[in-house]
Parts: sequence; C-alpha cells; structure tokens
Amino acid sequence: MAQIFRPSADTWLRLFLMLAVLGVFAVFLVIGGLVNSDWFTTTGIVMEQPVPFSHEHHVSGLGLDCRYCHTSVETAASAGLPPTDTCMTCHSQIWTGAPMLAPVRQSLANGTAIRWNRVNDLPDFVYFNHSVHVARGVGCSTCHGPVHRMPLTYQARSLQMSWCLECHRDPAPNLRDRSEVFDMDWQPPPDQRKRGEERMAALGIHPERLDDCYVCHR
Repeated sequence: MAQIFRPSADTWLRLFLMLAVLGVFAVFLVIGGLVNSDWFTTTGIVMEQPVPFSHEHHVSGLGLDCRYCHTSVETAASAGLPPTDTCMTCHSQIWTGAPMLAPVRQSLANGTAIRWNRVNDLPDFVYFNHSVHVARGVGCSTCHGPVHRMPLTYQARSLQMSWCLECHRDPAPNLRDRSEVFDMDWQPPPDQRKRGEERMAALGIHPERLDDCYVCHR
C-alpha cells in the first residue's frame, strides 16, 4: 500500500501546532498590552476643552483651593463644575477682552453653561462618590495626580478596576488626616502605614468588605 503522508509530515504538523499556540499567546499579549496602555486608558492625554483652563496658573499661581470651583466635592457624589458666574468673579475685572475667554463671556451673556469635556470619566456602571472618599481622607492628588502643575488637564491615573481595587484592599497608604486632603503637595510621612491603619480603625473602614461587587456596581 502506498504511503499517504511524507516522512516529514509529522514534523510539519508539530511545527504548525507549536506556531498556533505561540500565535494565540502572542494575541493575548498584544491585547493585554493594549488594554493596559496609556493609549487605551487615555492616561496622560490632554482633553481638549472649549476654554484652555490652566490649573497650574489658578492653583499654583493664584492659590485657589479646589473647593472654590468644585464646591460639592465634600458633600455630594460629584465634585461639581463651577458656574460661569464663578469664572466671571475675576474675569469681569481682568483679561476681560481675552479671545480665549470668549466662550466664558458668551456663556454669561446667553445664560448657557459651558460644555466642558469630562477628563476623569468612569463607565456608567461604576458608582463613585467623591464625598465618601474625601471624608475618609483620600486626597485629591491620590486620584487626580499633580493637577496643580497641569497647564492643561489630563487623566493622571488609569482608573481601571484593578487600580481601584488595589487601594480598596489596602487603603492605609492613601488615608490622610482630614486637614490634608486638599494639600496637592502632600507626601506620605515615614509612619504613613501606622497613621493610615489608625484612621481605618477610627472610621470603621474594613478592607475585606471594600472589594465586594456591590460597593462600586449598584
């Protein structure tokens, strides 16, 4: 009976199977790399806005506190955005004719809010409450990075689920005294873990419950 397959067929089959496995592995590596890349998470990418607002100028330069514009950050789920009247508190007196501020003047004249583009945008299926985090001592810079040094605002953290869970499972390194929450230059002291754990005990924070699904998905 004639031989159906050549002697080399077995070698070619083994090579094909090996390449197939390597190919699948490579696909998963590429997908994993893309999902965690800054391009996918938009980390570090400046979001275009109707007005090129500079936190660096207003916070570091002029000394404005976060709460001057984000008035509800301590009391509500949303930090809030300033109404045009807040902007015009100063800009009705200075830079009154600046071309870049035309949308602000138009907003005041028409009584319509400026449509800012959200920088730190969580999916609709994620529940996040600013006031809860602020009350427990999570500082602005922990999640938003060095906003006070940003000429144009960008997302500083990945905001991925794994990033959130890392803190929820071990909050101590990120818990400050309530008076330090809005200090954008805050650096953890040498005994930060001890302080954080003491704050967790005082506030009844239980990490073993913070990674339950219902905490963020309601």
